[in-house]
Amino acid sequence: MELFLILKIIFVIGVIIAIYAVARNLDIIKIILIYWKDLILRK
Repeated sequence: MELFLILKIIFVIGVIIAIYAVARNLDIIKIILIYWKDLILRK
């Protein structure tokens, strides 16, 4: 039971770190998406 609790805590911390990483890189992701959209629509 305690192992399950520890795994759950580690999972929650991992999810929080992942959301933080995505939020920090949103502007980079947005630039990449705009670049690909321009490549596709230009043809």
